[in-house]
Order: sequence, then structure tokens, then C-alpha cells
Amino acid sequence: MFGPPGHLYVYFTYGMHFCMNVVTGSDGEGSAVLLRAAEPLEGLEEMSARRGLTDPRLLCSGPARLAQAFGIVRAHNGADLVNGSELSLLEGRPVPRTRVERTPRIGVRVGLDRRWRFLVRGDPYVSRARPAARVR
Repeated sequence: MFGPPGHLYVYFTYGMHFCMNVVTGSDGEGSAVLLRAAEPLEGLEEMSARRGLTDPRLLCSGPARLAQAFGIVRAHNGADLVNGSELSLLEGRPVPRTRVERTPRIGVRVGLDRRWRFLVRGDPYVSRARPAARVR
């Protein structure tokens, strides 16, 4: 998380799951964005095999599910997502501001007054928060 921007930071959590962040700050500055979900567009058979299920809405809806579906392991830590590796960031389609929702982060007990979780409102592939955790 303190590495150069545009690199992947992979960590193991709860003794059972890998999660991944994209480093966003300057080299040496702890700044990153947790990748929480994705709409699977390609490789659904491989993702389904890794996850042991077929519902496309559940393949990548959550940080650990996303990492598992993509086959992310500790060896991917530090991968350069901009200038070459087996993983890369591609430009996506803009999301209208009216569809962007901000909520408290999931799985933390502090800072719930800060809405640092951004998602596309109504998107079926977004990881779900427990209803009591949502702030409008």
C-alpha cells in the first residue's frame, strides 16, 4: 500500500481470504483503493470453477470473492497495473453522478460517519452492505 501508484497491493485477511487494492498515492505514502466488486464480462467459466458457483452476480461481489474469481494470490502483490503485467487497469465507461452512491465502509467499526465506499446505485454486481450499515 506504500508502493508506487498504479500497483496492486494484495493482502491476506481473516486467515482465509486474499483482497486487493490499487495503490493511489505517491511511493512511500499509504494510500490505496480497495477493489470490492466487478461485473464479470469474460472468463465466467474459469471464475465459476474458482468460486464453485455459477450465478454471475455472486462471482465478484465482494473483495474476497473478487480476488478469488480473478485468481489473485500473494504472488500478484506489487504487480504493475499500468505498465505491464498479466493484470492491467483499463479505462471504463463514465458513470453519471446521479448513479454514484456513497456509503460507510463495510466490515469496520470506526469511521462509520465517513462515507468512503463508492458504488453504482442499483448495480446488481455491487457487494452488498448489511441494511443497518447504510447511510443515505
